[in-house]
Amino acid sequence: MKVRKSLVAGAAVAAAAVSLGTAGAAQAHPQHRSDADAAVFVQTDNPDGNSVVAYHRSADGTLQHAHTYATGGRGGVLAGSQVDHLASQGALARSGSTLFAVNAGSNTLSVFGVRGDQLRRTQVVGTGGSFPVSVAVHGSMVYVLNARDGGSIQGFLRLGDHLVRVPGWHRGLGLDPDQTPEFTSTPGQVAFTPDGTKLVVTTKANGNAIKVFPVSLLGLGRAVTTSDAGNVPFAVTFDSAGRLLVAEAGPNAIATFTFGHNGSLHLSSRTATGQQATCWIARSGSSVYASNAGSATVSQFRSEQGVLTSAGTVGTDPGTVDASASSDGRFVYVQTGKTGAVDEFRVGSTGTLTSIGSVTVPGAAGGEGIVAS
Repeated sequence: MKVRKSLVAGAAVAAAAVSLGTAGAAQAHPQHRSDADAAVFVQTDNPDGNSVVAYHRSADGTLQHAHTYATGGRGGVLAGSQVDHLASQGALARSGSTLFAVNAGSNTLSVFGVRGDQLRRTQVVGTGGSFPVSVAVHGSMVYVLNARDGGSIQGFLRLGDHLVRVPGWHRGLGLDPDQTPEFTSTPGQVAFTPDGTKLVVTTKANGNAIKVFPVSLLGLGRAVTTSDAGNVPFAVTFDSAGRLLVAEAGPNAIATFTFGHNGSLHLSSRTATGQQATCWIARSGSSVYASNAGSATVSQFRSEQGVLTSAGTVGTDPGTVDASASSDGRFVYVQTGKTGAVDEFRVGSTGTLTSIGSVTVPGAAGGEGIVAS
């Protein structure tokens, strides 16, 4: 009887998630925001006390410091990391008026309500694992990727700006917890497909694989694992047709995959950046940007019908890591981990980037996690 009640309760929670997710799905798409809402949020990942630093975005795209908000947790540093202490993408995520920040050193996730460039912390919740590095949101479903102890993902039901942890929405990844160096041997990102039916996890050098979990009313189904042998799949985004674009640190390239009906992945193309440590990737419209930590550059591409065409490279401050485009597509902001700077770029008519300035985020050297609105 207890088991049946538990299953029924789990199904009810999941059904509520899907119902609320339909209403919230529109928030995942770019939308026009007023100047009052134009902001960029940057996570410091400081081990002494993690913070989210809020910047107001001016009409010309430059940033002005607005506020600094403590997350209520600590940042963390993976062994061997230099400019990328979490060695991940998606440490900070926004959906509508809610912002989520991982606290790797505290094994927690912080939840903030957002109003313009102002934040209000509403919750700090345990992530059901060790060293959270990435968070993904689709409607009312939130999943967090924990990097240590073989890796795991934990799901939550989102109710406004609060989360309810669902025990049945937990999966271990079964990676080798002792593989070294740690910063290349921990999983890199968790991400929902645009339609919310699948959850994608990259393993980097620990298995060199991409795991795709089907998302159902009862949580996650069995993962379909696609080998990406020797390529160190790090971070992902999706093109306008839903194809998976993967930043591969092994060959320093972007791989394009299509999805099979069962969640399997099929390689369509692999495009070299010609740079070093290609690990992060972001998209804005038909433009794709890959961050190259070892070269201090961003590789620019045009994406058309699944084909990437190089549009050159642009220089950044040392330690190029995570990046985010403004919701109107006019600006791109790139974290650089050496000093904790954020480089500001204006997007041209063909998607190429022009530098318009830089700000140094206090206490953010090595930090990752950036969201532009």
